[in-house]
Amino acid sequence: MDTVEAPSMRAGLGHTSLPSYGASASFTASRTRYDPSDLQDLLGEHQEAVAAATKEKARVKGESVLRITRYESRERPQDRWRGHRTRLGVRDEVSGDGGGFGGEPLFTIADRDRLQPPQDESFRQALSPDFTAARNMRSFVQVLTTPTADTPGTTLMLHFDDKRYLIGSLGEGTQRATVQMGARLLKVNECFLTGRTEWSNTGGLIGMILTLADAAASSKSASTEDARKKAMAKARKLGVLEDAEKVREVEQEMLQGLPTNVLTLFSPPNLNHTLATARRFVFRKGMPVSVHEIPSEHENETGENGAKAYWADSNIKVWPMSILPESSPGSRPTSQSHSISPRKRSIEEVYEGETSNGSQPVIADDLTPTERDQLTVKAVVGEMFNSSWRLDTLFPTRLTDVKMPATIFVRDQTTHKIEKYRGLTPGGRLPLPDPDLQVLVRKPWPGALVETLPPTLPAKEAVSYIIRNHKQRGKFFPEKAKALKVPVGRAWSQLQSGESVENTDGEMVHPDQVLGPSKEGGGFAVVDLPDSDYIANLIARPEWQNESIMAGVGAIVWICGPGVATDERLRTFMSDAMGKLQHVVSSPDYCPNNVALDSAAAATVRLRQVDDRHYRVPTYDNTCVAQSPLPSNAQAAVRGQLVQLEPAMEVQNKQNVPLLDVEAVEGETSTDVLDEAARARESVSSDSAAIESWAATLPDRNVEITTLGTGSALPSKYRNVSATLMRVPGWGNLLFDCGENTLGQLRRVFPPDEMRQVLQDLRAVTISHMHADHHLGTVGVLKAWYTQVHSATPSPPPSLDTDLHALFTPDQNRLAILAEPAMLHWLSEYAAVEDFGFSRIAPLSVGAAFPAKNQASKMNWFIPPSDLAAMTARNRSARFANNHISPSLLGLSDVQAVLVQHCHGARAISITWPNGFKASYSGDCRPSAAFSKIGKGSTVVIHEATFDDELQGDAEAKNHSTTSEALGVAQAMGAKCCVLTHFSQRYQKLPVLEYANGSGGELEEDLPMLEAAAPEEAEDHRDTDEDDELIGADAAADAQTYADQPTSASNGDGGQTYALPPKVAPKPSNVTTTSAASPFAPSAVKFKLQSDMKVCVAFDYMRVKLGEIAEMQHYTPALLKLFEEDKDQPEHVVAANGAAKKKANGAANGGVKKSKGERKSG
Repeated sequence: MDTVEAPSMRAGLGHTSLPSYGASASFTASRTRYDPSDLQDLLGEHQEAVAAATKEKARVKGESVLRITRYESRERPQDRWRGHRTRLGVRDEVSGDGGGFGGEPLFTIADRDRLQPPQDESFRQALSPDFTAARNMRSFVQVLTTPTADTPGTTLMLHFDDKRYLIGSLGEGTQRATVQMGARLLKVNECFLTGRTEWSNTGGLIGMILTLADAAASSKSASTEDARKKAMAKARKLGVLEDAEKVREVEQEMLQGLPTNVLTLFSPPNLNHTLATARRFVFRKGMPVSVHEIPSEHENETGENGAKAYWADSNIKVWPMSILPESSPGSRPTSQSHSISPRKRSIEEVYEGETSNGSQPVIADDLTPTERDQLTVKAVVGEMFNSSWRLDTLFPTRLTDVKMPATIFVRDQTTHKIEKYRGLTPGGRLPLPDPDLQVLVRKPWPGALVETLPPTLPAKEAVSYIIRNHKQRGKFFPEKAKALKVPVGRAWSQLQSGESVENTDGEMVHPDQVLGPSKEGGGFAVVDLPDSDYIANLIARPEWQNESIMAGVGAIVWICGPGVATDERLRTFMSDAMGKLQHVVSSPDYCPNNVALDSAAAATVRLRQVDDRHYRVPTYDNTCVAQSPLPSNAQAAVRGQLVQLEPAMEVQNKQNVPLLDVEAVEGETSTDVLDEAARARESVSSDSAAIESWAATLPDRNVEITTLGTGSALPSKYRNVSATLMRVPGWGNLLFDCGENTLGQLRRVFPPDEMRQVLQDLRAVTISHMHADHHLGTVGVLKAWYTQVHSATPSPPPSLDTDLHALFTPDQNRLAILAEPAMLHWLSEYAAVEDFGFSRIAPLSVGAAFPAKNQASKMNWFIPPSDLAAMTARNRSARFANNHISPSLLGLSDVQAVLVQHCHGARAISITWPNGFKASYSGDCRPSAAFSKIGKGSTVVIHEATFDDELQGDAEAKNHSTTSEALGVAQAMGAKCCVLTHFSQRYQKLPVLEYANGSGGELEEDLPMLEAAAPEEAEDHRDTDEDDELIGADAAADAQTYADQPTSASNGDGGQTYALPPKVAPKPSNVTTTSAASPFAPSAVKFKLQSDMKVCVAFDYMRVKLGEIAEMQHYTPALLKLFEEDKDQPEHVVAANGAAKKKANGAANGGVKKSKGERKSG
């Protein structure tokens, strides 16, 4: 008997089920008794299976999101992750023990489709060159940003009635600029990133995705609730309300029809890698993100009917152009390259071990190493934004098997409720009383378990796009249809949709018999040239000569780096080869440094009228002197400018946002406010002796504090996210936190010459915790510092023999980053994507102090876990022995940090200088007794005051402080002055202080757990605040601090959802609050001080020296008057959809109404 084996039926992703065909099919045929019908039947079944596989593969390609959604508690990472994979909304379980692929590869040739652009079945026809759409309504491209201090890149929005598309840069400040412009981001499902993958283009993307994810989650929640109501109504109509099973079926039917929000990003190479580096602090559910990178070798296909689009939907077709600079030898290697740290292990090295059944994993030969690397990071990104992980899912295990650190829960034997376990934990000095006690633990989200990503190198490819509306059908002529005897009604609609129909005589009538000539869809190109090395290859692209691509293209938007737009080659290309097109040029050579955040600028102008010593008009420039004029068919880009595509191609300037008019803003301030401000200045003058006496007690009265971002969570029109600059004379500059677009804020506060000096003097950056609104501006600031101080020249990484102390000599000019390991790990990983200066910084991990145990903080040079794993035991011991960094190496006397109640790893820090000056910074937290102890004797305390006192319950539930609580902490320290910051974008009140006799009071030790417990006990302080939930959960801010957990064999590996113990009930506030009738009206909080501590409330762009803080309290009446004047007109803008929702919350938004000057500026 011979055996004939049918080809493999495995297609699609993972183990896609096919009809009776798993991996192969075989049959046996006799040589002497052979029935051809048997073979024919089998081949017929085989062909059906092949057809089914092909259909399934096409469907999966359009609908699936590659995600690794399960891991097992096993020693080696690849055994955890090779569990099962899913399609969007469909789970494919792997047969066997559930622990691995049993020798199957993690990725196969079928997964290569995931590296191609998404091609949803409904849009597949739209890719065809001859596809003709119905007549479109008006469509246009609008310029949202041009290169300014606020917005480093150029962002465009393509508008259709039903959809929006973001195109260009998504750098820092983009989200805030879209809020300012009123752009509706909720209609955005596709983004087309141009240029190179570097922070100036992608720095705002993570924050924007998080905002869109939260908005999508809210929308989905509302839609789900509405669907359930409709299901109940339908069940009532059907008379099945009493049948629970029928009601469930009806509900499922309704829920299945709900759309899934998927964000698709088209980009240059390395964007997946960029996003994957954020896996330890970004976590969202229900917002699938699919990134499609355009490689340098991509060529747009040309067939018989013309050029096939790379991607298309019902509105547009897209042809990308990936361009390398002339100096580039070709596409970059990835899989064989090394990151900046040569000792890092790639994810493949981590995963390539024994599988759960003891066999070696099979590596698919038909996928290149680069493709496997790309699929790996895509899988990690998928897990970050669409995970099935839940905070309230707990897994049973024995107490002795729990891997610390972990939060442990137990079930109360009496009440049967879940509560926190408070007993001894594994790994301690004392033996466990009951090692076999059944406890419940969480598992970290899978992304946190990936120690190291595949290696990569900075990508040189710069991506541009040609985007075109579909060809439009001609006008329908009813009289022709009537003459051809086509009945009125559905047949007419079919003809207008391009379908042939039968007339009353049974004859076929075709669309071209009743329609006028079709019209090419309007289109435009977006060309991004970072520098002049890209010009020659751009001009040589074949797309410019391809009529099937360029038909209908009427304009080019140029996004140019410095010196590119003035290059004679490009100017000639615009005027000659592309002379029939209109050109819009967005370049620092032609676009002035206009104010892009008009509302914030107007707010500062009005604050300056009240207090001109501490507020100044933001630095800006409304003119730009170009070296040479643009060609006659070109013009400079301006915010608000439109390139209309339909109904006719036209560049329109009537919507351009006019320039900021400072005089107009000042002219709207009432005389009552100005009179109150004058009285404040008189009060300061009359009190000058007392102010001077107080200032003389300060160790350094000339320390200057500049508040760059004073809002919480999302950047708003009036307040940016957290960042505070402190300039210490004779020492240098320090940044407390560095939220998104901190660099832009610095460039608005300081003129160019002073800005250069600020960067030259920058000595340290401290990051309080891993919420994105506190650190996403770090890379931008570091790169500007690196360029200014080191001319962007890297330094070799320290070797095992390097004396780390020698790296702090003055000639090294290193910038210290004081943070938790998770932050430093992120920076080290991102350094493989872009040289932003990581080799020049001093990455210092600050350990937490425990004052109750007399345990002080220590600073250590950060070593990535992968580097440690690659060392021998002897080398590791030698490195640890040399790893401690003394504060004296930074010119400091002491650096202390404590864990605070906010999110995992959140720290408050206190820094002391040799002259006795001491500064303490809270980050985000509940009031902390431990913080008050390390901050004893502080000269200045910078403390968050997110909520007003009447929102005490919100502050406790969301792990923030109220105004009075913040003042109480500072007073307990005996601080000389306090700066309040980090205000909710919705609420803020000014403190009205009353002084009483007596010395500083003692703060109640409200967080004894943080002082008495081990560091891991503090990890469960989870933040669910809309003002700070940019991490999403309290699992895995750092891969080192979270362990994977084993589970009881008797219970399997399935976790269960439990009702977790609630937080402590809110305490009633005992603070007096005066307020207007409206709940959003500006008001004041009265607080009784027991010391001579001076207080100021921070607004963005405030500059104040410590010796001047006593003056600022005199301006409180004038500020209240300013806010009161504006209470009827302030705007609260929802960042997710850009809609300006009017609410009377002037104080919350910086207390300024939208003046004439602001209206003139957008």
